[in-house]
Amino acid sequence: MSIAKKLIARPVVALLIETSNSFSRELLHGIRDWMREHDSWAIHLSEQGRGGQPPTWLESWRGDGIIARIENEAIASAVRACDLPTVNVSASDLTPEFPSVNSDSAAITQQAATHLLERGLRHFAYCGDERFAWSQRHRENLVTELRNRGYECQVFPSTSKDSADWVKEQAKIARWLKSLPKPVGVMACYDIRGQQVLDACRAIGLRVPDDVAVIGQHNDDLLCELCDPPLSSVIPNARRVGFKAATILDELMRGHPVAEKQIKIPPLGIFTRQSTDLVAVEDDRLARAMRFIHEHAYESISIEDIAQAAGISRSLLERKFRKIFGFSPWDHVTQLRLRKAKHLLAETHLRIAEIAERAGFGTPEYFSAAFRKLTGISPRSARNRGS
Repeated sequence: MSIAKKLIARPVVALLIETSNSFSRELLHGIRDWMREHDSWAIHLSEQGRGGQPPTWLESWRGDGIIARIENEAIASAVRACDLPTVNVSASDLTPEFPSVNSDSAAITQQAATHLLERGLRHFAYCGDERFAWSQRHRENLVTELRNRGYECQVFPSTSKDSADWVKEQAKIARWLKSLPKPVGVMACYDIRGQQVLDACRAIGLRVPDDVAVIGQHNDDLLCELCDPPLSSVIPNARRVGFKAATILDELMRGHPVAEKQIKIPPLGIFTRQSTDLVAVEDDRLARAMRFIHEHAYESISIEDIAQAAGISRSLLERKFRKIFGFSPWDHVTQLRLRKAKHLLAETHLRIAEIAERAGFGTPEYFSAAFRKLTGISPRSARNRGS
């Protein structure tokens, strides 16, 4: 077949995905990764904002498939009118007829809750944005997650009209923050909301993280670092979302049925910054133990090293630690190492032996045995699933 014929035969795909935020850019990287591994597509991508109106060219566009962030009825109607194989990469539920791939809200809120609990916090709150269905889903999942662990979660009374006047909305957030029991851990629905919470804390003199520890979601690196103090955030696996969406669209364009219509991709972990850098327990010895673990978990440490850093006997440390945090010191070390190993498996091409060393497991043999015991699969299988 001639080069000209090959070019003509390439599927033409529209990407209705904004480039204005880090999540969407990573999503596009995932689509690019799929294209590099398979026959390339001819891509139609134009600048647009999240939740904006459908591009004017879509009405007369002729292509083979669409990957879209369907965030409002206007885009939903425009995509339906194209009558083409389509995959939705938005967390909205506007187009149940299309397969969807997006982040796993339950896993996101579970990781945020765990992160705040590990800091010794016992009061929790959620600051969402009622305009977005995915924010409402995060709220429901966080409240359920914390309730299952024996804790209540206060919810910011957001309305869809609040965003029309940021000055009034900030004052509303500030009043709400002031009313919460302290210290409190607050999950913001996404990083921009996290920045707004931090601004409100500063405006009314609440100390972060001592009075209010704040964690966002999306891990937009630039935005999180511009916050004062820098914002901790849940790291979504947006590249995996894009890669999986491209895989499904390829199947649809080939006329193959799709087994799963709704696919949820779990996050990669937490990027910890200063906004949650605290240990909120009254016992200074336990606080010292927790700080030592966070600073040295990936080194060759023992439970005796942790007890020595805390200034307490090993038996008393384990008894008090389990009573306050609900798990043993060594369980916490192992979980931190496991999270780092999962992140390195998903995000790097490092050899298994190097991951074992960087995550604190030492030898690849011990790492593989521990990983299989904790997850039920080998490190190599975990990498293949996430690739």
